Amino acid sequence: MIDKLHIHNFKAFRDQRFDFAPLTLLAGLNGSGKSSLLQSLLVLRQSFDQGLLSQGRVVLNGDLVRLGRFKEALFEGADEERIVLAAESDVGAKYSWSLTFDSKEDRMGSVEAGPTSAERDLSLFGPGFRFLAADRIGPRIHYGVPDVEAASGGLGVRGEWTPHYLALHSDETIANAVCSHPGAMSDSLSHQVEAWMGEVSPGLRIHFDREGTLDLVRLAYSFVARRDTSSQYRPTNVGFGVSYTLPIVTAVLSARPGDLLLLESPEAHLHPHGQAKLGELLSRAAAAGVQLVIESHSDHIMNGVRVAVHQDVLAAERVRFLHFRWNPDDQTGATEVREIRMDTDGRINDWPEGFFDELDHSLEILLTPKTR
Repeated sequence: MIDKLHIHNFKAFRDQRFDFAPLTLLAGLNGSGKSSLLQSLLVLRQSFDQGLLSQGRVVLNGDLVRLGRFKEALFEGADEERIVLAAESDVGAKYSWSLTFDSKEDRMGSVEAGPTSAERDLSLFGPGFRFLAADRIGPRIHYGVPDVEAASGGLGVRGEWTPHYLALHSDETIANAVCSHPGAMSDSLSHQVEAWMGEVSPGLRIHFDREGTLDLVRLAYSFVARRDTSSQYRPTNVGFGVSYTLPIVTAVLSARPGDLLLLESPEAHLHPHGQAKLGELLSRAAAAGVQLVIESHSDHIMNGVRVAVHQDVLAAERVRFLHFRWNPDDQTGATEVREIRMDTDGRINDWPEGFFDELDHSLEILLTPKTR
């Protein structure tokens, strides 16, 4: 598990240190640096996936992230053409990678790689790593099949292989009993996914079939009301919320203790109740030993986590809320990051400006009498 991260001269960060937890929620305005943190990890992972990291090479453009040229990844106010990414595990093992730029050749220079043990010991490089991007695949009539099941844990970066993954693993029992939905028919992955997706779309049933010799999977949904089951509907006739959320729920429920999940905007296209219940599911996974780093703009996701803490599902010390803020007074344009602490009842006593406070601002305006 990643315990600490140090980013130097990378994108929004001049020199920033982060403390992680089993559940780390990244919040802040658009363009404030949340994605930069995730991308620092993704650059290392995709370089590892290509077998280059141990050779002292880093890939800025790959399947997980595309950053362009080195100078686009370099902090704009940097006083040297060097990026440092360093991580520390929860057992105190420290690893560091130093990336330099060859101005004469206009290409990436050498990489002072961390010890090879990082690729063996750090969850970032483990088989349980998964990343789901914000631009997940929308409703489709058919979904593809991966050439290999390794990429992003078999789900795809955009969740495009989720139906295939469910078809393969539907009967497997979920690893974390604490994530079990009480209304599910069993602890199998398919039943648990249906139950948690039912919090998004009540009565949902999921159907998938491999299309013969074609490398395609057909996905369909039906709905149960009392004892009646509807006809099967194509995903294109159900809406974006179900399709966008299915990979997130599948990733969380199929994760095992020690796995690392990086999730962008898990709340996309979800109504508030579904977002809050998703916050509960994320909390349950973190309580079971899965590490989740979540970029989100949803106060409902955050409040779902706070309720889980209040109900003793997850200990407060196993949560980090990190608030990202671009400081206009900093001439270098660096991002500031502040940790928001929560007590054992899920309450936040020191609420900073700009941290999920738009509702309060709107209510203050609405409650103020108009001058006539």
